[in-house]
Amino acid sequence: MAEFRPVLLSLPTSLTPSIVLEVLPYGLTIHKLLVQADGRTHDIVIGPETPKDHITQKYTNSVVGRYANRIPVGTHVLERKGFKSELKALPNESPIVSLHGGPVGFDAVPWTILTDDNPPKLFSRSELSRIAGLPESSFAVFRLISPAGDQGFPGELTVEMLIALISPESPTKPISTSGDEQYSLGSVVIVYRAKLEGETKTVTPVNLTQHWGFNLDASLQDGPDPLTIKEHTLTIKADHVAELGSSALGTGNFIGVSTKPAHAHTAKIIGDKFPEAGYDDYYLFSESARSTIETRIPLSSFGDESDYLKDLLRPSDDAERGIRAGAVVELKSKRSGLKLAFDTNQRGAMFYSNALARATNGARKKIHGGSGISSDGNAYGPHTAAFLEFHHPLTAFLYPENKDAEDTLLTSDELYHNYVRCDVTLNPPRPEA
Repeated sequence: MAEFRPVLLSLPTSLTPSIVLEVLPYGLTIHKLLVQADGRTHDIVIGPETPKDHITQKYTNSVVGRYANRIPVGTHVLERKGFKSELKALPNESPIVSLHGGPVGFDAVPWTILTDDNPPKLFSRSELSRIAGLPESSFAVFRLISPAGDQGFPGELTVEMLIALISPESPTKPISTSGDEQYSLGSVVIVYRAKLEGETKTVTPVNLTQHWGFNLDASLQDGPDPLTIKEHTLTIKADHVAELGSSALGTGNFIGVSTKPAHAHTAKIIGDKFPEAGYDDYYLFSESARSTIETRIPLSSFGDESDYLKDLLRPSDDAERGIRAGAVVELKSKRSGLKLAFDTNQRGAMFYSNALARATNGARKKIHGGSGISSDGNAYGPHTAAFLEFHHPLTAFLYPENKDAEDTLLTSDELYHNYVRCDVTLNPPRPEA
C-alpha cells in the first residue's frame, strides 16, 4: 500500500548523509530519523520495525489533529471575531475524552505527497521558490483535506505540511563556544499550514503537532535490555505547567514550576526528581523565550511575495537567526553525544515519557535491540522515549479569557501557520579512562 511506502529525505552532504528521514504518508509518520554520528548510525525515534505496525502502535511519530491532546466529549459552541460554529467532540480515549482529534484523526489517514502537477496551495509563490531552491532529495510537501464534520469538527479544512532537512554551512567546523567540540549535523523543519474552504465563513479549532518520541541512546543498545531516557538531560524554558483535572483534561489554569521541582527542567537529568507516574505534562514557555512569529496570518495580507520561511530554513550554524527565537527545548545525551535543540512559534510543549507503554505490546526496532516483531515481549516499556509535542495550550477555546486571543481557533479569514525546528548537534563522547 502506497501510504506505507516510506518517502526518503536526506542531506546531500556526503556518500553517507548526516541525517536521513523516512516519512510515511500514513499519518505523516516519521518512521525513521537516522543520524550519522561518531562513526555510528543512530535512529533517534522509537517505533515499530514494519511501517504497517503504525496502525496499532498509534501516535508514534505521527502528526495529530485536527486538535492535539484531550478535549471533553460533547458539543462546544465556538466563536472568534464574529464567526460562530459548533464542535461535537467524539469519544475515543474514554466515554468522556476525545484524544488527538477523535476516533480517526490525522494520524490514521493517508496524506497526499504534492508534485509539480499537483502543487501546494497554502504556500506563497515566494515560499515555493524558496522551497524549490533546496536540494531535491531534502524536502517534501503533503496535503490532507478534512471534510466538514470530520470527527465532529466544523468546516472543510485543507492542511499542508512541509518537511525539510537543512544542511549546516560548515559541517566539519566546530560550532561550540564552551571549549567542547560540538558539530552541527543538520536540522529538521516541519511547517504546518491550514485553511478553511467554502463560501460560508466559519471557525474551527486547529492545534496540530508531531507526536514524535526520542531516545538518543537507543541505537547503542546491544540486546533486548530495557531502554530508558532517565539519563538524558532536558531543558524546557517554561515557568508554568498546565493544571490537569480528571481524566487528564486541562482546567485552563497553570501552576508555577517553582512550586514543583520535578517540572523545573533547567538542564535537569530526567530521572532526577522523577514523578512516580512519569511525565505527561504541558509546559507553557516563559514570556522571554516565546517566539513572536505569527501563528495565524490574515489572508488579506498573505500574497505572492509573502515569505514566512526565510528564517525557518537557515542553516543551524548560520550566525543570523532572523526573527526566530532561541531554542525553547533541548534534549541531550552524554552517552551518545547527541543534542536536539527545538525552536517553534507555539506557546508550549507536551513532555510525555511514554509512561503508559508496555513492553508486551507493539514492536521495538532492531536497531534498538528489539526483534522487530509485534507482541514479542520486548517492545518499548515506560519511560523509553521523550515525546516532545509543540503546540498551543490545551483546549484554549474553552476558556473565556482567551476569546479572540490565543484561543486555538481558526476563522475563514486566516491562514494557520505553525512550525517546529529541530537542530541536531554532536559533542563526540570521550572514551572512558
